[in-house]
Amino acid sequence: QVQLVESGGGLVQPGDSLRLSCAASGRASANYVMAWLRQAPGQERELVAAIYTPSSTYYADSVKGRFTISRDMARNTVSLQMNNLKPEDTAVYYCAAKPRGAPPGAYSSWGQGTQVTVSS
Repeated sequence: QVQLVESGGGLVQPGDSLRLSCAASGRASANYVMAWLRQAPGQERELVAAIYTPSSTYYADSVKGRFTISRDMARNTVSLQMNNLKPEDTAVYYCAAKPRGAPPGAYSSWGQGTQVTVSS
C-alpha cells in the first residue's frame, strides 16, 4: 500500500479556484492509479477524477471542463485543480490509490480527507 496525505482544502466563494495536492509515499507508488473522490453530507462517495497515465484521465460529468487532475512522478504527488467552483462541489475530498489492474472502484489506499466548502 501507499500512504497518502492531502492538503489544500478550504472555504471559497462560487466561481473561485482551489488546488488540492496529495503526497504519496510507500513502495512502488508509481504503479498505482491515483484518483480524487468526494463525499458530501448525506450522499455517497463519488469518483471525481482519476489519472491512469498522463494522457489517460477520467472526470465525472459534473466536473468536466472545470477540474484538472495531474501527476508529478518525480515528486510523487497528484493534484486536482478546481476552477469555477460551485456550491454543489462542497464535500470532503479524498485522495485515493489502487494498484494498476485492480477492478474499478477498488481503491485500497486513502488519505485523511480535506474539506472543500463553496459558499457566498
